[in-house]
Amino acid sequence: MENILEVQNIHTFIGQYHILQGVNVRVPKGSIVALLGRNGAGKTTTLKSILGLTPPREGKVIFNGQEVNGLRSFDIASMGIGFVPEHRAIFRDLSVEENLKIAERKKGDYLRKKDFIFTLFPDLQRLIALPGTSLSGGQQQMLAIARALVPDNQLLLIDEPSEGLAPVIIESMMTAIRELAKESTVILVEQNFLVASQLAEYYVIIEEGRSVQDGKMKDLAADKAAIHRFLGAA
Repeated sequence: MENILEVQNIHTFIGQYHILQGVNVRVPKGSIVALLGRNGAGKTTTLKSILGLTPPREGKVIFNGQEVNGLRSFDIASMGIGFVPEHRAIFRDLSVEENLKIAERKKGDYLRKKDFIFTLFPDLQRLIALPGTSLSGGQQQMLAIARALVPDNQLLLIDEPSEGLAPVIIESMMTAIRELAKESTVILVEQNFLVASQLAEYYVIIEEGRSVQDGKMKDLAADKAAIHRFLGAA
């Protein structure tokens, strides 16, 4: 299967701190890949390194066959990569519709995508005129993901989508992510292993800044010893 993204032995520093010390990730086109690991392992830094927000000093990031190391984050994103950071980064004083329109990469993106977005997130259509401050945590997360869908992104990087959400909202979020994965490829950072195991086809475990294990999610889900060792989950 063709890989849309390959992360090859990247090393990333934040200040003097050597955060990533050899991370490898292969992402097949059309798949959902989960980055797993304990808090502080380097999962979010891996996403930011892919997008050039924390540029790797060593190694390669290859997107659609093109090495993107050294490019500006804006230029990498413009190639077709969307990023949904943790903590629901939206413009809280703008309406739902304004949040979506401001995410356009080129004029007309919102009009072309709004039917698809509102099919995934019908709540947003009902709340379209309300400011971000009026939305619940789950609705803000829906809006954050929807913003990344406005441009024509081939790859979505989603950081901790279920964090702090009620179980019923998590179910809706999982359904939406499955649907959007039919249109693009997804890399998911998810602390909740149950959520990750139900969404992702493949996984990469990151431990202390290194990728230490990868493979098919169904194989990991059956390996209780590995889950306990690397993730601390039962």
